[in-house]
Amino acid sequence: MTRILIADDHDVVRSGVRSILEGQAGWEIVGEAENGKDAVDRALATRPDVVVLDYALPVLNGIEATRQIRARVPGAEVLIFTMHDTATLVREVLEAGAKGFLLKSDARRFLIAAVETLSTHKPFFTGKVSEALLETYLAKGTPTESVLTSRERSVVQLIAEGKTNKKIADTLSISLKTVETHRASAMRKLNLDTTAALIRYAIRNKLVEA
Repeated sequence: MTRILIADDHDVVRSGVRSILEGQAGWEIVGEAENGKDAVDRALATRPDVVVLDYALPVLNGIEATRQIRARVPGAEVLIFTMHDTATLVREVLEAGAKGFLLKSDARRFLIAAVETLSTHKPFFTGKVSEALLETYLAKGTPTESVLTSRERSVVQLIAEGKTNKKIADTLSISLKTVETHRASAMRKLNLDTTAALIRYAIRNKLVEA
């Protein structure tokens, strides 16, 4: 039996994914989650084989949720499910420990194959994630495209969602001082001097929904 967890903040997407997957013999949907923290908690509770995880989740984004799931439920493979496929995003997915990457536009054609492949602990990628891109990522000295680190992006997202520094520290399981360090570093890198400007950056770069 292949146990599957679905995490997306849109009900209609979760329903669509469930309808595609639950008809497969030997597959069981063990839970659904609507934000990244909920996804981590459900993964700990249900111990799925495969997690279908939206990249743009609230509270914890898909990268941070992937990192925590892979660390705490190492038997679970993560399939990142997204509308975007930039090289930066793919690099972050791989670094966080996900083995699969699927565009939402490709779901009807490839979702079953993606879950089937990940259930055997093999990688699955579609979209513009070509072999050349993977080779570039794996090559030493690959330049980074993103100004912010993935942890800084998580902190910026949570600030934009209105979370206090203490709440961010609790959510990411880091110290208050570390949150303040990431926040200051992000603002310095982005040349911003107000929280409002940081929130506008987060909205403009789709870290949160407007």
